[in-house]
Amino acid sequence: MRWDELRVAEEERLTLPGYRDPAVLRTFDAPEALDTRFYEVRAKSVLNRVPKRSRMPFEWTVNPYRGCSHSCNYCSGGDTPVLMADGRTRPIAEIDVGDSIYGTVRVGRYRRYAKTEVLQHWTVLRVGYRVTLADGTELVTSGDHQFLTERGWKHVVGKMGGPWQRPYLTMGNELRGTGRFAAPPRATPEYRRGYLCGMIRGDGHIGRYSHIQRTGRLRDSHTFRLALTDTQALDRTAEYLRLEGMSTSRRVFSAATTSHREVQAMAAYGLPNVDLVETLIRWPLSPTEAWRKGFLAGIFDAEGSCGRNELRIANTDQLIIGWTRACLESFGFDVTADVRKDNACVYVRFRGGLRERLRFFHTVDPAISRKRDIEGMALKSDTNLRVVAIEPMEKVLPMYDITSGTGDFLSNGVVSHNCFARPTHTYLGFDAGRDFEREIVVKVNAPEVLRAELRRPSWKREHVAMGTNTDPYQWVEGRYKLMPGIWEALRDSGTPGSVLTKSPLLLRDLDLMKEVPEIRANLSVPTLDEKAWRATEPHTPHPRARLEAVAELNRAGIPCGILIAPLMPGINDAPEQVARIIELAEEAGAVDIGGIALHLRGELKGLFFDWLREHRPDLLPRYERLYARGAYAPKEERQRLARLARPSGRPVGPLRGSGGAVAERDPAREASAAGGQTPSEQPRLF
Repeated sequence: MRWDELRVAEEERLTLPGYRDPAVLRTFDAPEALDTRFYEVRAKSVLNRVPKRSRMPFEWTVNPYRGCSHSCNYCSGGDTPVLMADGRTRPIAEIDVGDSIYGTVRVGRYRRYAKTEVLQHWTVLRVGYRVTLADGTELVTSGDHQFLTERGWKHVVGKMGGPWQRPYLTMGNELRGTGRFAAPPRATPEYRRGYLCGMIRGDGHIGRYSHIQRTGRLRDSHTFRLALTDTQALDRTAEYLRLEGMSTSRRVFSAATTSHREVQAMAAYGLPNVDLVETLIRWPLSPTEAWRKGFLAGIFDAEGSCGRNELRIANTDQLIIGWTRACLESFGFDVTADVRKDNACVYVRFRGGLRERLRFFHTVDPAISRKRDIEGMALKSDTNLRVVAIEPMEKVLPMYDITSGTGDFLSNGVVSHNCFARPTHTYLGFDAGRDFEREIVVKVNAPEVLRAELRRPSWKREHVAMGTNTDPYQWVEGRYKLMPGIWEALRDSGTPGSVLTKSPLLLRDLDLMKEVPEIRANLSVPTLDEKAWRATEPHTPHPRARLEAVAELNRAGIPCGILIAPLMPGINDAPEQVARIIELAEEAGAVDIGGIALHLRGELKGLFFDWLREHRPDLLPRYERLYARGAYAPKEERQRLARLARPSGRPVGPLRGSGGAVAERDPAREASAAGGQTPSEQPRLF
């Protein structure tokens, strides 16, 4: 690597916010450093206190770099639903740059919903907090995350004074939004038949005719037709009929005019087709929940409308109106029916405002997106969104975040601000996405400043963790060599320390690390699969190189372990694959090897099942059986997975002091390993 090709642009100096002296801008002529700039700054302090509410097994951290060139995109989970511009929801883990979502803007006295674009999307590791609201909404975030409250933007945690002074949530604060989003339905056969019943009975036409031909013979004709201006509903109906074995044709039924949109029609002919349609739309003797959801989606696409002030479904058929009301009431919707005297049309109206409107859309999932539009509506709701609990989750979790054009987004029904590690980059004048990976701030005086801070009489030699924000052994550490001085400062002051990293580069400092009291290390080894590694962690060292580093550290007397989570039946629980990771980890002497069974809380269950339906439909029946009774797999399955990841039959050890990777003790995991009922906590993403 040609580090001698260092280029210093003396004329390119700038002062970053929070730093008194100008930063020196450097670039390197090396493959890893192409298109990356490094800002050398002199920090006033590098020893950072961890908030006490985090309950982490350490109170202090050191991060010599801001920004990380590893640019990892590996995470598991990401279940928090975000409100998309089409009125549907999508897990934040599946959001892409360029997607259209809802944010909010202030117009006059009110904040209103507005469509905006996703500008950045990333993953970070943060201590997790669970915020619970009075209506049952649960939000898993970092302590830095901000929510819009009745008193403005507030962080999840903060202090009244000192370096952590900032507005923060307290019990009784009220968040702004509509409250938790309902889980979307799955397109099961029952749902599809319900949809076809609602759509065809609401707006379709079935005809059986007899006429005399010129030859004098009687001929029967059988016709099915559905004509709509919204092609989304036609497309869904055609697809659902195709899945039932019926093909349809499409044509322009009515051309567009200056005052009317084009109407397209789908049709099918013949006795077998018409008989099949009539069979599919029969009223069920005992409708299932899935059928009711499908029926409401179909009848709304056919006969529903959504104005500024109300959502309604209209029809003159009393039988259809009766089924509509019964299905709505089965899901707890407050409805009323009005009859127009001029044409005897009955209008079924929804009460509850935007909260119930969104709950209806998300519960039944109609096909026509234009009817879901809420842009311009005021941000107000009668939902009780009072904060009733803020609980630290006692571990560092991978979390997702996005940047939008409005600076906010709707996460599980509440207004959320951009946050986490990358947005701290915006404080320096950089953006939170690409700049976080390509504009790296280097605290060149970190070892000297840390040494001075550890010499203070007030220093009590408490545990110091590294790798809690950005990887201290990202590849450019090979050039700046800040970590040796940091280890020396810890050694000379008698301060215990730990490190979390993805890089074997830490072996360079092995001799120094051995001199630090009570030191510990952890390396993440998510997979050994070459394709998966390149897809998820393209700029990190090979997983096998990490395992070799684990071995070297343990041979040197430095406790080091790994973590595998979550374990998903049929997806990554192949015994030979997990066994190979464990085998190599055991050969490396790993002191901790963790494995956690997948659990599906709240909306995550429906979202995960949607993913299965799209990517692994062969596993759907298995998961329906495993998670039929709730968020957790049966005890036998949890025990099977725990045994799968249990090295040589030993109990799974607690993961300690791994630079912030996990809490010092995980009672849930220990209970699971012992065969207890308490399931382990798997990483959740926000």
